[in-house]
Amino acid sequence: MTDTAETTNDATPRRELAVPDLSLVVLVGTTGSGKSSFAAQHFLPTQVVSSDACRGLVADDPNDQAATGDAFDLLHYIAGKRLAAGRITVVDATNVQQESRRKLVELARDHDVLPVAIVLDLPQQLCAERNSRKPDRAHFPPRVLQRQQSELRRSLRHLEREGFRKVHVLRSEAEVDAVGIVTEKRYNDLKHLTGPFDVIGDIHGCRAELVTLLGKLGYAVTRDAEGRAVDAAHPEGRTAVFVGDLVDRGPDTPGVLRLVMGMVAAGHALCVPGNHENKLGRALAGRKVTVSHGLKESLDQLAAEPPEFVAEVREFIKGLISHYLLDGGRLVVCHAGLPEKYHGRTSGRVRSHALYGDTTGETDEYGLPVRYPWAEEYRGQALVVYGHTPTPVANFLNNTICLDTGCVFGGRMTALRYPERELVEVDAEQVWYEPVRPLISDAPGAREGRPLALTDVAGRRIVETRHHGRVAVREENAAAALEVMSRFAIDPRLLAYLPPTMSPVGTSQREGYLEHPDEAFAAYRADGVRQVVCEEKHMGSRAVVLVCRDAEGTAGEKRFGVPTGGQIWTRTGRAFLDDLTVPGVPAEHGAVTRAVLDRLRVAAESAGLFAELDSDWLLLDCELLPWSLKAEGLLRRQYAAVGAASGAALGAARAALAAAAGRGVAGLDVTELSERQDLRAADAAAFTEAYRRYCWTVEGLDSVHLAPFQLLAAEGVNLAVRPHDEHLAWIDRLVDADASALLRPTRRLVVDTEDPDSCTAGAAWWEELTARGGEGMVVKPMGSLVRPEGGRLVQPGVKVRGREYLRIIYGPDYTRPEHLTRLRSRALGHKRSLALREYALGLEALDRLAAGEPLWRVHEAVFAVLALESEPVDPRL
Repeated sequence: MTDTAETTNDATPRRELAVPDLSLVVLVGTTGSGKSSFAAQHFLPTQVVSSDACRGLVADDPNDQAATGDAFDLLHYIAGKRLAAGRITVVDATNVQQESRRKLVELARDHDVLPVAIVLDLPQQLCAERNSRKPDRAHFPPRVLQRQQSELRRSLRHLEREGFRKVHVLRSEAEVDAVGIVTEKRYNDLKHLTGPFDVIGDIHGCRAELVTLLGKLGYAVTRDAEGRAVDAAHPEGRTAVFVGDLVDRGPDTPGVLRLVMGMVAAGHALCVPGNHENKLGRALAGRKVTVSHGLKESLDQLAAEPPEFVAEVREFIKGLISHYLLDGGRLVVCHAGLPEKYHGRTSGRVRSHALYGDTTGETDEYGLPVRYPWAEEYRGQALVVYGHTPTPVANFLNNTICLDTGCVFGGRMTALRYPERELVEVDAEQVWYEPVRPLISDAPGAREGRPLALTDVAGRRIVETRHHGRVAVREENAAAALEVMSRFAIDPRLLAYLPPTMSPVGTSQREGYLEHPDEAFAAYRADGVRQVVCEEKHMGSRAVVLVCRDAEGTAGEKRFGVPTGGQIWTRTGRAFLDDLTVPGVPAEHGAVTRAVLDRLRVAAESAGLFAELDSDWLLLDCELLPWSLKAEGLLRRQYAAVGAASGAALGAARAALAAAAGRGVAGLDVTELSERQDLRAADAAAFTEAYRRYCWTVEGLDSVHLAPFQLLAAEGVNLAVRPHDEHLAWIDRLVDADASALLRPTRRLVVDTEDPDSCTAGAAWWEELTARGGEGMVVKPMGSLVRPEGGRLVQPGVKVRGREYLRIIYGPDYTRPEHLTRLRSRALGHKRSLALREYALGLEALDRLAAGEPLWRVHEAVFAVLALESEPVDPRL
């Protein structure tokens, strides 16, 4: 026990009972011993789970003994949920029987927390008197109280053996009244230390390389009179954190220990134990161990050191903590990796995983255990930095990174600067110890692995976004997206973004128009947006383009894990051009995509965009033209069929009416009917002309055009939140640098929504654009991302489609007054909501990509965009 005592004014010893801040506190005492009063005095009501309260919940009577079984099932369930959430929990029940306590100790172990017993061993007569004063227990049988007291007394000496880490016994009212509860921080809880940190991988006795690495990190090394390194401090106050395995195999284990122990003692470093320290510590304590895996070298080297130093090493190893939580819990450092459920927990199981990791139970061809790939399944918020399993190169995987790069085997010694996430390495001076197997590891991050899991996206999901709060995805929508993503989408490692849907402008009341720019300008003016940019809407197919700086795939593999020069995909994540054939381009899978990317890559390099953005890749939002390139099937089945059928049918009808009129039959006046058919024929002809404007025969790659209008992202930066004038300046440079005629410019006009003349000019520009056959325009806030303080997110853009183009959408004769009247009642609320949610999810995906978050985190937001696309909404919008 760790009780402390002091004397109060009435000479009653004052006791402070130490309770870990994450533990299962079990109150033990007979009925009437005051457990409930004690709990109410020292703990929050929400922290206490009472057996009486649980009886009341299941039976409406806290004294109904027939409900005891169900009540304790409920008690264990509630306590388990609290412990799983990392909350201290107090069990208020008699707990005088060993069996009832055993279940609670097991519950604590299941959740890797410490069980603590607080025993109220008060005189039986006092408990009986208290019971007699309670109306519901006035007739409590004395024999029951006597039996409880007897069971309690028999149990007292065995509580620690049962598994309770701390046992506090209070034997009188005075002791109970003089008690105070003190919560102890767990030894592994160093969340208050915020760094910055330099986390250093496995050292294995390589003292010279460690000193070199510390120097490269900026530490000043202190040496003793004999020239030995005994401390190192960083001038900017950075703290080194060692992931363990300081010892064994290498040439100077004592030198490494002397330096690390000095840094820890001076407050310049932290250190967690590795499995090699654990074994060395047991050997130094005189316990029987198998001398293998480099332990002999350490023991021989330490044998040449003074006994005092060896004793210091023994105590140093004994005091090492299995893992640390740092920087508010955002950083976890351990030796062999740690799943999220073990972070901050305390048990033999947690320590074992931190020291040795988890294995499948199998051995490889070298006789070494096969590691369980826990990091592939890791989904925690904290960055886990560890070592233990040598890997040729340190790579991030799912917010984890292994820093053991095999220095002692002739590899490197690696450190991670945190929070910068920068890797610093030094080469080994030589091969100090021959590895049992080649330095090609099964450590997570050293192979492709399976970075995504079905549980990341299946079922009902809530995605947190920075700009629009929580976005819900229904289970049925997730199922639809899973079907598309699994069967048709490109490699998810490349699928960093899907574009959002866009709402049309509010319905116009202007005669003959369903959509008009005036409503867009008015809406943004009402939202407080003064400056908007009107961008030409290219009638093509929306395309997201990832272009890497080299065609060979080096940059793609480095950043995305895929050896590719880039990819082009649709709004639903499908490869755009991979299966298309274009005259003059080899008829092989992906050839057209590569040809387009080659031209775009040359233009981006010539424009200096890769250099300016300091990135080996760019992500762009574009339109791919012609529309018929990808939509030929839709054109033939729907638009061309409607045009042909209407032309044939209306031509025959008009001919028949003309013949009828020519016969001059009295009383047969077909003039009105003929005029109506003439109007329908004109509308049908306008419909055919409308869709034909956006189609042309692709005779070669020169007939394919790409119209970029936004740079979405580059290495380490989300560009989508930048103002549109920046984007358009980049795009202009890109188009100007294109010598292949692949790229098309995006015409634009800036409008001041507070200036009537400017708005009039904007509307006139739209009319001119559409009169020449253009689809229309998109009106966007110049600032791109607009969210008034305390207000809602403003629509990132609205489309204003041309009068003739809308015939394709609403039918050839939609401009007839009776049809316009009906269409003006169209509901836009759901479409606008969908546009905002998808926009926020897209930005979230780009934010996570820029921050270097794990693939599953980026994919979560991208997948949600695709899922929302399956929500039912009027497709004409």
